[in-house]
Amino acid sequence: MEIDIGIGKSGRQAFGFDDIAIVPSRRTRDPDDVDISWQLDAFRFELPMMGSAMDSAISPDTVIEIARLGGLAVLNLEGLWSRYEDPDPYYEEIADLGDEKATRRMQEIYLEPVKPELIAHRVAEIKATGVVCAASLTPQRVRAWASHAIGAGLDILVIQGTVVSAEHVSTREEPLNLKEYIAASEVPVIVGGCASYSTALHLMRTGAVGVLVGVGPGAACTTRGVLGVGVPQATAIADAAGARMRYLDETGRYVHVIADGGMRTGGDVAKAIACGADAVMIGSPLASASEAPGRGYHWGMATFHPTLPRGARVHVGDRGTIEEILVGPAHENDGRRNLFGALRVSMATTGYSDVKEFQKAEVMIAPSLQTEGKSLQRSQKVGMG
Repeated sequence: MEIDIGIGKSGRQAFGFDDIAIVPSRRTRDPDDVDISWQLDAFRFELPMMGSAMDSAISPDTVIEIARLGGLAVLNLEGLWSRYEDPDPYYEEIADLGDEKATRRMQEIYLEPVKPELIAHRVAEIKATGVVCAASLTPQRVRAWASHAIGAGLDILVIQGTVVSAEHVSTREEPLNLKEYIAASEVPVIVGGCASYSTALHLMRTGAVGVLVGVGPGAACTTRGVLGVGVPQATAIADAAGARMRYLDETGRYVHVIADGGMRTGGDVAKAIACGADAVMIGSPLASASEAPGRGYHWGMATFHPTLPRGARVHVGDRGTIEEILVGPAHENDGRRNLFGALRVSMATTGYSDVKEFQKAEVMIAPSLQTEGKSLQRSQKVGMG
C-alpha cells in the first residue's frame, strides 16, 4: 500500500532487517539435521555465502580459506591485486592514513592502471589450489578484461556495480549487452546490484545464474547519502524473490537471489534468507577477520572513485579468524561471529530443514525487536546493546 508523501508524490513503505522478526513455527528441529548448503549452477557450497569483492576483505589467500570452510569469495579484478604485483605496502599505507587524508590518498593509489597479466595471474594462483574461483568486473570493463580471467580458469564471473541494469543507455560508448554477453559466456554469470522487482526481473531475463540485491546497505558504502538512492534490504530482497517466482513461472528456470550487504550478525543473515534470499554476500564481517588484507579497515569499490567517491574507509577491528566469524566458535554474545552457525540454529528453532524451506518462513514487522526488554544491555552496551 502506498503512502502519500505529499500531494504530488506517494510511495511504498520499505523495511530493513532491524524492522522485522522471524516467527517460530509449530515445529522445531535439531540443528544437526538442518542443511544450509547452496547449489549454484554446477557448484555446491556448504555455506550459502559469497565474500564481497572488496579489497579490504578479499585476497587470493582469503579466497582459498573461505573455500576451505565451504563458502565462495569473489576477487575484485579492478582492485589492488590486479594493479600491483605486491599490494602489501599499499595496504599498510591505507591502514596508517588519518581519516582526513584517507579518501584522497586512496584515489591516488587506485590511479595505477589495471594490468591484464595480473588478472590472469591472480586467477591462476587461486585455481592452482583446486578451489572454485569467482571474480568481479564492472560492466564497462567486461569486454576488455573478462577474457584474461576466463582464459586463466575463472569459474564464475560477477558483473557488479552500484546499480546494474539490463538496459543501460549511453551516448558516449556502446554499453555492454548483458543478454548477448551472458548467452555467449563460457562461464556462469552473476549480475547486480539491484533493489527492485522490475530491475531484478530484467536482470534475470539476461540469463544470469544469480542476481545481487542491495544498493547502499554496506558498512562502508555512502551511496545512499551521496546519491539518495537505495531500498532497505528486507523489502529489496522480498521484491527480488517475487521477481524470481515470476521468472520461474515464465521459463521454468530458477535464478538465485543473493542478498548483498547490510548484514552484521547471524540474525541479519537469517532474516535475509527468510525474506527470500538463496545466499548472502558479506564484506565487513570478513574485513574484520585477522587474515583480512585490510588490517582492520574496510572500504568499498566506490570509495576511491576519482571524481565522486561513494564510500568511506571504516575501522572494523579484528574480531577473530575467518573460521570463527563464519562457522565459530564464538566467544562473544553480539552475534558477529559464527554467522552460519547462527543461521543453522535459527532455522532449527523455527522448524525449517533447508534454505528453500526457510524462505517460506513467516516474518512480521517488529520495530521493538531490538529494544524490548533490553534496557540493561543498552545501558551497559553489552549483548544487543
